[in-house]
Amino acid sequence: MAPSVFPSSVFLSSLLILVLFSFTISLHCNAYPSHHNPLRPHRHHPRFASHNYRDALAKSILFFEGQRSGKLPPNQRMTWRRDSGLSDGSAMKVDLVGGYYDAGDNVKFGFPMAFTTTMLSWSVIEFGGLMRGELQNAKQAIRWGTDYLLKATAQPDTIYVQVGDANRDHACWERPEDMDTPRSVFKIDRNTPGSEVAAETAAALAAASLVFRRCDPTYSKLLVIRAIRVFEFADKYRGSYSNGLKKFVCPFYCSYSGYQDELLWGAAWLHKATRNPTYLNYIQVNGQTLGADESDNTFGWDNKHVGARIILSKAFLVQKVQSLHSYKGHADNYICSLIPGNPFSQAQYTPGGLLFKMDDSNMQYVTSTAFLLVTYAKYLTSAHMIVNCGGTIVTPKRLRTIAKKQVDYLLGDNPLKMSYMVGYGARYPQRIHHRGSSLPSITAHPAKIHCSSGFNIMNSQSPNPNILVGAIVGGPDQHDQFPDKRSDYEQSEPATYINAPLVGALSYLAHSFGQL
Repeated sequence: MAPSVFPSSVFLSSLLILVLFSFTISLHCNAYPSHHNPLRPHRHHPRFASHNYRDALAKSILFFEGQRSGKLPPNQRMTWRRDSGLSDGSAMKVDLVGGYYDAGDNVKFGFPMAFTTTMLSWSVIEFGGLMRGELQNAKQAIRWGTDYLLKATAQPDTIYVQVGDANRDHACWERPEDMDTPRSVFKIDRNTPGSEVAAETAAALAAASLVFRRCDPTYSKLLVIRAIRVFEFADKYRGSYSNGLKKFVCPFYCSYSGYQDELLWGAAWLHKATRNPTYLNYIQVNGQTLGADESDNTFGWDNKHVGARIILSKAFLVQKVQSLHSYKGHADNYICSLIPGNPFSQAQYTPGGLLFKMDDSNMQYVTSTAFLLVTYAKYLTSAHMIVNCGGTIVTPKRLRTIAKKQVDYLLGDNPLKMSYMVGYGARYPQRIHHRGSSLPSITAHPAKIHCSSGFNIMNSQSPNPNILVGAIVGGPDQHDQFPDKRSDYEQSEPATYINAPLVGALSYLAHSFGQL
């Protein structure tokens, strides 16, 4: 166990800083002050966009309603879904009802759920001022996540990180409304630490506190106070949850990158949310040992190094925190790795132009990269700066162009002329790897569909009867091919962490083409 870096006064000093912010004027939660996002509107919107980014944005947020667990609200728009998991947590005598199913199964995995919540929040923090009518829907998607994370972290030095036995769940093909597999509950605590899940959960709570700061200061304060406590636990009791809970979380959401990246990422979000100098000091003292200059350029539910570099570069570029100047260089290294034709280029692209990282759920890296590109372009524009890749000058405009090309490919500008967002465009995946979407709804088939009987449908060629609007699937292979086969979870399964970063990128694109 590593000694705690934090003195006990951190909690009190952070609380004092929060009180100083509490006079912030309350606005209704779907209103966003125009000064919050200093994104200069284009004087002349480009006249033509090949895609309806506003429609794609609305659908990318609607998708989260299809992933809801728990008691659904009266304004539920994905109406083929019904209540599910209403006794979650009862195995441990705790209330863990709610939250999200991460993908096409019926397990609630806390690690990707927290990352999804962080990325939805970051999307709203950077681009919420542009979202117009979709802002309220985005905030509701975030709150569905944070309400659950508050339940999961209610006990000090304990986080409930999973509900459902993944192996037993995957042995069935049944609707969440029917599930009769064990709703086993798994937790981390002082004896079974999980710094990566705890620090990511702290990041999610801290990021969301910024989303709700103006419109619901009481809720915002609750989120950030909990984030402080959860981060302290993550840092004090260091260890990977992939060790203590290996047989339950692996190979599903094993942490392969370690927990150092999450500690840096969590500290970055707490620095942003509290403005407490303790977190800045933590970053300065621990940044190198936590991998601030790691050369890997993957950003997703497991590896946060690149995201931490980008967010800390903002503190230098925009807030002029000079002690974080090195993060501009770290962020630039990531950008240079993406740009073809410069000495530092590492990224692989398909013949059709799609960023390609790996066979399994590649589209998550496409959406997260597109988000980081438009976000870093925003920071560079604010600071009147560019990126120099060994003599190749890369402007913010170039970053936005690359991001747009990736999003356009996802939406249909690709060799198959296929939209990889369900319900968007003329042609999109019909047989996604998703239990609820593939089986008849409760309305169409009120009788229970038992564990194994659903596999007849899973293995059939029939299109899914329920359209999971907005779901983005894993995507094509390195040759731009996509079989649209339900059993092919690597290419055909949607996931919350694929959609979450795209919300921000689509908001920017819809605004820049005058659609919002």
